[in-house]
Amino acid sequence: MAPRGRSRRSDSRRPPRRREESVELKWEPKTQLGRLVKAGEISTMNAALTSGLPVREPEIVDILLPEIEDEVIDVKMVQRMTDSGRRIKFVITVVVGNKDGFVGLGQAKGKEVGSSIRKAIDDAKLNIIEIRRGCGSWECGCRKPHTVPFAVLGKSGSVEVTFKPAPQGIGLATGDVAKKILNLAGVHDCWAFTRGQTQTVVNYAKAVFDALKQNAETRITESEIKNISIVSGSIGPTPKKPTSETSTETSTETSTETSTETSTETSTETKEKEA
Repeated sequence: MAPRGRSRRSDSRRPPRRREESVELKWEPKTQLGRLVKAGEISTMNAALTSGLPVREPEIVDILLPEIEDEVIDVKMVQRMTDSGRRIKFVITVVVGNKDGFVGLGQAKGKEVGSSIRKAIDDAKLNIIEIRRGCGSWECGCRKPHTVPFAVLGKSGSVEVTFKPAPQGIGLATGDVAKKILNLAGVHDCWAFTRGQTQTVVNYAKAVFDALKQNAETRITESEIKNISIVSGSIGPTPKKPTSETSTETSTETSTETSTETSTETSTETKEKEA
């Protein structure tokens, strides 16, 4: 039986509990860069990477890039024989990115898959880099940052990956692993050439990430930046085009203004003639 003055229906209609506090409120930074980010002195990922301070806390990336996404590339099981028996661990490889100029690759090992994935995501956030994009293809000339601005080479183990600029509309002419990484990095068109044992997924992913590192670290002149329209980091949302409704509203406003002006002019002329 429910107590007097309170019914079961009222208990079921209680307001829901408040959501948990945000990462920024619960987080207590331990590094100098973390304290600057929480204080608001550094508000962009570009400023954090160019500050010269190492990124050693994944919460920094969570605050500066709230739209970041992650994807598991490879899950591998490794075994080790000991005196007490066989021990099994999982090696996880994860890529993170915001699809707009920032990407990171991480790897972690643990006894459980879920906890290992979380560790790999945090490791990928600590290894995040800022890449360059442009229109480096001689077949295109659209001057939009949709592909890599110049050819880059990455290597890991026996795998070598070469990325070359492609015209707009080609897409990602690469393998599945490279497609995942380039998609999260924000590259929409690219030619790829590979050598070595590309079936080794981890080495293939590391070679792709090494090529993107070379893209970010290559020295370029200001004239090349202007000619190829190179953009470093995020571009941001594209401005919206004016719709037909707004154009019709502006046309009607201008027509009403011109009609009122002409009517006032004719009325003043008639009054002067009568006088």
